[in-house]
Amino acid sequence: MNISVAPEIPPLSRPSQSTKHDETVQGAGYPAAGREEQVGPRPVFYSFRRCPYAMRARWALAASCVQVELREVLLRDKPVEMLAASPKGTVPVLVEVDGTVIDQSLNIMLWALGQSDPANWLAPQPGSFDEMLALIGHCDGEFKFNLDRYKYPERFGGTDSLVHRAAAIEFIVQLDARLDRHAYLFGASMSMADAAVAPFVRQFAQTDSTWFNQQAWPALQRWLQQLTASSIFLMVMARPKRWRPADVPVHFPSLTES
Repeated sequence: MNISVAPEIPPLSRPSQSTKHDETVQGAGYPAAGREEQVGPRPVFYSFRRCPYAMRARWALAASCVQVELREVLLRDKPVEMLAASPKGTVPVLVEVDGTVIDQSLNIMLWALGQSDPANWLAPQPGSFDEMLALIGHCDGEFKFNLDRYKYPERFGGTDSLVHRAAAIEFIVQLDARLDRHAYLFGASMSMADAAVAPFVRQFAQTDSTWFNQQAWPALQRWLQQLTASSIFLMVMARPKRWRPADVPVHFPSLTES
């Protein structure tokens, strides 16, 4: 299946100071379970489970505990409501209660974390917000270019996938070196960079998992395994049913699960 995604537009600036929850958020950006459900209308969030752009936006929503109405779509049969909000027809798309549309995943991440950042994802230690955006930009630019041609050579005129794998490895090696110094990309705690980059590294790893597991990238392999085995990621990757206009709204993240 073709996954319809568009090049990301880097966010222009860090959001204003976010509101922190009272609860301590445990582990790798885990949401605080057992919080009281929000009342009133939620922003609408159009998503496709396997799209890495939508994946990282859901990850930030889950970490922020900012609830949305989740609408899982099929990209081969896009709902008219999504196209009316964002005619480019790619996911993710967030429609705020006032009708404002955000249709780039990084901007959705910043929108959520700008309201609530209980695990301090926007304040990496060490490093800076701008350095974090630069690393994400490398992922979304050169690495994603080569990843697409490694994973889907048939879509690009039968290009040599191994040439592009070799080019993508340059970024992977940089990440492994960084992770050899710290548990996460920017220190001892997870940041927005980890959630933004990991879905694409996961896609790279799954293209040929046998080959990937044989490579000498222990720090990166540990990091990826830890993140993708975490309870928050399992929640992010839960299989929702396809949204229909008559459906009862599905709220994400669930704040009542323990």
